[in-house]
Amino acid sequence: MEICFLTGGTGFVGANLARLLVEKGFHVRALARKGSNRKNLEGLPVEIVEGGLSDEAALKAGCSGARFAFHCAADYRLWVQNPEAMYESNVQGTVHVVEAALRAGCEKIVHCSSVAVVKPRPDRRPADETSEYASESEIVSHYKKSKYLAEKEALKLAQKGAPVVVVNPAAPIGDHDVKPTPTGKIVVDFLNGRIPSYIETGLNVVFARDVALGHLLAAEKGRIGERYILGGENITFKAMLEILADISGLPGPQFKTPYSVAYVFAALDSARAKLMGGEPLAPLDAVKMAKYYMWYDSTKAQKEWGYHPVSAHEALKSAVNWFLENGYVSKKAEERMEGLGKK
Repeated sequence: MEICFLTGGTGFVGANLARLLVEKGFHVRALARKGSNRKNLEGLPVEIVEGGLSDEAALKAGCSGARFAFHCAADYRLWVQNPEAMYESNVQGTVHVVEAALRAGCEKIVHCSSVAVVKPRPDRRPADETSEYASESEIVSHYKKSKYLAEKEALKLAQKGAPVVVVNPAAPIGDHDVKPTPTGKIVVDFLNGRIPSYIETGLNVVFARDVALGHLLAAEKGRIGERYILGGENITFKAMLEILADISGLPGPQFKTPYSVAYVFAALDSARAKLMGGEPLAPLDAVKMAKYYMWYDSTKAQKEWGYHPVSAHEALKSAVNWFLENGYVSKKAEERMEGLGKK
């Protein structure tokens, strides 16, 4: 049985990838920090390698004899009090994993980057892999900067002989989003009635299982030193909320918040959180990012691998069902959905 080494297996994309790899007959070794929440791997025949991204011995053990290495671990937050820790995890962690997999002789190393490092087009047309930032100074948020720098390091190592293929997932949606991620939190907040209005923006919604399949296709068919966007459907934020309303039966917000109003609120709320602790309801970086339509083109992966993602509706339906089944939705919201025959 062929071995795959996986970082981030306890997280959202990683858990979906772990399930896919097991289904495909691979033996999966998953890196997990001591004391970490391993709920996402419960019931799976996965070998746990205990350690972190800076643990050389754990990385060596995980990569030993592995055909493929998948680096999915990342600190994914749009609000962070201590950005240094995020850069250490996302940038240096990537270097440690790629170097360990290279030393172990892995056939392919798939680095999970993000569309956060692909520059959105100002004309709202979907951006492809050729759309690049001139420098990190153009990039909004520590998360996006850390992913940008991590991808740069991975591609540098590819130039030095590491068999690295980069994948750039859009906004994953689906089951096993335990934290939840910022995108999953939109679904949870909607179901709990915490999105009273919307802002004019756009995003690319992709089913987490399609992202997982994209990782495996990258390992099997991806060209070394190349990056591939793993997107789904480009929709407006309003359209996303309308789909959630259709799935749940709950009313969607009817009022649009002007960007200037959202910006002022987010700036004040983020300043409050920085001074007093806690997290802002609307992180300023998230509002800054919303100024651009984050629409992307997955044609490259489609043409080279046969990557064909499902609709945003299917992805969002899976997320709604999973959040309902796992206690993320208030009793009041559940009762409303039951009354509408949606649960």
